Amino acid sequence: MARPVISCERHSLRGLLAVALALLLVCAVSAGVSAGQAGAQGLTPQQLAGQRVIYSYRGLTPPQSLLDDIRAGRAAGVIFFGENISSPEQIAGVVAQLRQAQAESPISRPLLLMTDQEGGLVRRLPGAPVPSAKQVGQSPDPVAAAFDAGLGAGRNLRGVGMNVNLAPVLDVFDTPGNFIDRTQRSFSDNPFAVAALGSAFITAQQGTGVAATAKHFPGLGTAPAGQNTDTGPVTLPADLSRLRSVDELPYPAAVFVGVKLVMLSWAIYPALDADRPAGLSPMIVDRELRGRNGFRGVTITDALEAESLNAFGTTGQRAVAAAAAGMDLILCSARDTGQGESATTALADAYAGGQLDPAAFDQAVARVDALRAGLR
Repeated sequence: MARPVISCERHSLRGLLAVALALLLVCAVSAGVSAGQAGAQGLTPQQLAGQRVIYSYRGLTPPQSLLDDIRAGRAAGVIFFGENISSPEQIAGVVAQLRQAQAESPISRPLLLMTDQEGGLVRRLPGAPVPSAKQVGQSPDPVAAAFDAGLGAGRNLRGVGMNVNLAPVLDVFDTPGNFIDRTQRSFSDNPFAVAALGSAFITAQQGTGVAATAKHFPGLGTAPAGQNTDTGPVTLPADLSRLRSVDELPYPAAVFVGVKLVMLSWAIYPALDADRPAGLSPMIVDRELRGRNGFRGVTITDALEAESLNAFGTTGQRAVAAAAAGMDLILCSARDTGQGESATTALADAYAGGQLDPAAFDQAVARVDALRAGLR
């Protein structure tokens, strides 16, 4: 795929904005996917629920239980971590094995096969993209570097048979020393630059056939230093003006260039919802992301086992709460297929028992189905 011609002042905001507008005009695809027929007629509640759950496993070899769940039509996909990958050849063999199990299932759509390939310190596969988001943002031609990073990520994942990347990060840097800063995962402290670079990454990567995921809505740039949603509760101090004029600003650009997925954070944002983390908050999912920012694609949780959710019950209870809030895909990242099975069973019981709105549930399955229909 050819790189777009870049002609702008290398470090100026005006140059970044010009390139962002060019990308929006030239490379835009229709935003999101609309809910349609999910092709799910005849599926059991357990199979329907499975179309919303991403599984994980421990080690280099997928367990028989995961293969059985896939063959039974009880899994939407699999996330791969560093411990699952010893080489591109090894993980390509695993992907082929999982795809064969899917071919034997009652679900005709391809599995969602994903990893975190952001660049820098956050890479599960060897190879591209090598620079971190921070290094991309500080490069002499940042938009070209972001495009190259997205292109490299897409080609890398596509080369081993994966079809979803949980990247790019659209968090706008604010607080030195926080977990976004320490891992160099933010493109910039300038929201317009983040919008431009994120859009370039998304456009290039999705041009390879690998879906992109913008994260972590509505933003983790103001997370206090020393706190991490993986290890405990995090409350962000940003007021509503900061959230909407800075942290959320990159998302309309990502939506406009057709980003396929958005991951919500597990932080609490008192300016939007003082009681629940973003991924469990209907106000944030529906009002902010879908309403205010116009996203129509697939929402995905961060790791369901994050310790920031310790107050919200078991894996199954968290899965149901996330689905009730408007999350389409539930990401079970404990490297334990039993956790995916628990989430699937809880969702199926809540669906069959009327705890979850059947129409909203079916619409979520339809959005996921539409995403899968467009991938290989």
